[in-house]
Amino acid sequence: MRTLVVYESMFGNTRHVAEAIARGLESAGPVTAVPVTRAGDEDLSGYDLVMVGGPTHVHGMSRESTRHGAAVTAQKPDSTVTLEPDAESEGLREWLDGLPPTHGKAVAFDTRADGPALLTGRASKGICRKLRLHGFDLVADSESFLVDKESRLEDGEETRAEQWGRTLARQVTSSHA
Repeated sequence: MRTLVVYESMFGNTRHVAEAIARGLESAGPVTAVPVTRAGDEDLSGYDLVMVGGPTHVHGMSRESTRHGAAVTAQKPDSTVTLEPDAESEGLREWLDGLPPTHGKAVAFDTRADGPALLTGRASKGICRKLRLHGFDLVADSESFLVDKESRLEDGEETRAEQWGRTLARQVTSSHA
């Protein structure tokens, strides 16, 4: 099974989660993990599974204004976060809007503040909607990975992401059988 993991990351959390998921998925075959700024170079039809994830901003996927807000936060003198390269570039929302109609299997994930999803929102909800609109079949429920008040991944979330990747690898490969 060939898998593509496309992610958007502001402070590195979603990148770490995407890389952990990719490690877990490697048990089922080759995995390519790319930031959304490089996803346009990928031929999605060459993959058996496309994983898409991003940070939750203002209850959903990032937009230009929230990416700029993240940059402002990182530049503050007392900031404890570092902005990822290309964080202010186009994000998942724009990439997904530009996709042609396609067919394939997909799964979404996000990073978000630790709290009830009703209060924090979930970027994966919008990601799922856009993936379905473009013709993808969602083959598993989306998953959220949690960050603390300082925008750092909660302890154990990378490990949980890798385990989720292994679970998805078993689930998706067994559905091929």
